[in-house]
Amino acid sequence: MTPKISAIIITKNEILNIAECLNSLSDFVDEIIVVDNESTDGTVKIAEQFQAKVIQTTSWPGFGPQKNVALGHVTHEWVLSIDADERLTPELIYEMKSALSDSQDIICFSIPRLSQYCGTFIHHSGWYPDYVDRLFKRGHAQFSDHLVHERLIPNGKTKKLKNHLIHYSYRNFEQVIQKVNRYSTLGAEQAFQKGKSSSLFSALVHGFWAFFRTFILRLGFLDGKYGFALAISNGQASYYKYIKLMHLNQQNKN
Repeated sequence: MTPKISAIIITKNEILNIAECLNSLSDFVDEIIVVDNESTDGTVKIAEQFQAKVIQTTSWPGFGPQKNVALGHVTHEWVLSIDADERLTPELIYEMKSALSDSQDIICFSIPRLSQYCGTFIHHSGWYPDYVDRLFKRGHAQFSDHLVHERLIPNGKTKKLKNHLIHYSYRNFEQVIQKVNRYSTLGAEQAFQKGKSSSLFSALVHGFWAFFRTFILRLGFLDGKYGFALAISNGQASYYKYIKLMHLNQQNKN
């Protein structure tokens, strides 16, 4: 018998994603918790149409802390954490139900994620299989307190699943630029809070290394022109993160 499952999602202006995400959950979860940060585009209305329990916040503590807020509202034994730009597939749902029916001492399941970059699914570049811990037993895991690139921290045995989660990470290059800017800012702030420093040389080295690692070491060239574009955007994100950190260091000295 499959135990009851709560899904948690954090949102801010996800009108392009939220309906498809919630629809993909309909055959799997028993409860949906949406923690929304001041959406103005109708995200909340759509979530309520799917009978989600919506908690609205006016502050933004970071991705990890916000997911812990959502985690604090679940009522069922198992929890599925999913982002608005992700989708469950029928094959993954079937595998998760089977896994939960015979979970024994497993408290967390790690799911491979297949991500789309500007209309093309990426199979190399360090993006696949990209295992993420997403299905876990309530009370046995929590999210890190990172502002960005948070991770789940389980306190028990984890098992990998085979079927993947679909991730529509970047729909177009305009979104790539927006996310590079947002995530590099958050990454710089997070590094600054930890007392790290940077310089122009450091930013250049980190940017080049991110490109080289993505395109060469992680076989991004096998993803063709979009693998090259992804490597460029990874390099830009790293470069801007450390340039922004350098600026924060300089502001702090002044």
